Amino acid sequence: MKKIIVPVDFSKHSEYALEGAAKLAKEYGAEILVVHMLEMSNTMLIRNNSQAQTEAVFFLKLAEQKFDTFLDKDYLEGITVIPVVKHFKVFSEINELVIEHNADMIVMGSHGSQGLKELFIGSNTEKVVRTASVPVLVLKERLEILNFKKMIFASNFDKEDITAFKKTIAFSKLLGAELKPVYINIPSQFKSNIEIENTIKSFLIKADGDLNRFDEVKQYADYNVELGTFNYAKEIEADIIAISTHGRKGLSHFFYGSIGEDITNHAPVPVITFHIDMAV
Repeated sequence: MKKIIVPVDFSKHSEYALEGAAKLAKEYGAEILVVHMLEMSNTMLIRNNSQAQTEAVFFLKLAEQKFDTFLDKDYLEGITVIPVVKHFKVFSEINELVIEHNADMIVMGSHGSQGLKELFIGSNTEKVVRTASVPVLVLKERLEILNFKKMIFASNFDKEDITAFKKTIAFSKLLGAELKPVYINIPSQFKSNIEIENTIKSFLIKADGDLNRFDEVKQYADYNVELGTFNYAKEIEADIIAISTHGRKGLSHFFYGSIGEDITNHAPVPVITFHIDMAV
């Protein structure tokens, strides 16, 4: 792990992310790109008059001043920190930075979103999760110590999750966490034990080439995937939840949503998401 991107809005949740990223950076010798996204309209940027230029310069200077204060933290000592200001609040730009700087992961703070706000707007974190091509670590609280002991990987064990599963295995090893794969059996998509076992065996043969991990996969029944994931995490005292996200957009996301994004929004513990290609 060499480069970590941290999008910030200078809130306390952004500081949770920054401090968590700092712990990772010190552990693995990485540098941090701290990104702030200004909400500057096209009109302001392209208007050819002195007032518009003055306004643009003002907001840029204000962002620089906030960065100076925000990044004045003891826990950043000894870490290479690069502040980046983007003009637009377009969250796909985060992934453009990922590609440009060959970043390994994104760390974000989130307070989540609920009700109609979640349905029509969604949290900023959700938007990044939906577009990011690298793992996104989401923190809701301050990460006191970098000590993840148990990591859940919640999946339906379809073939499209194979890449995410492999990345989760690698990430769990990087963190030194025990990986706990789990299949959540829900009423609307109920399967018998035999059906689930066959699904898991087929998945593991394709992913690992063997069934060495079969006994590690837990079957857990609950009313929906989100609730089952949280209840299982609580039952085994998991420190972090790993899950894939489809990155649905537009009307597809509006009508069908994404379990990965819902879990990211509502999880009581840190979440790491891995984007999967819908075409797989």
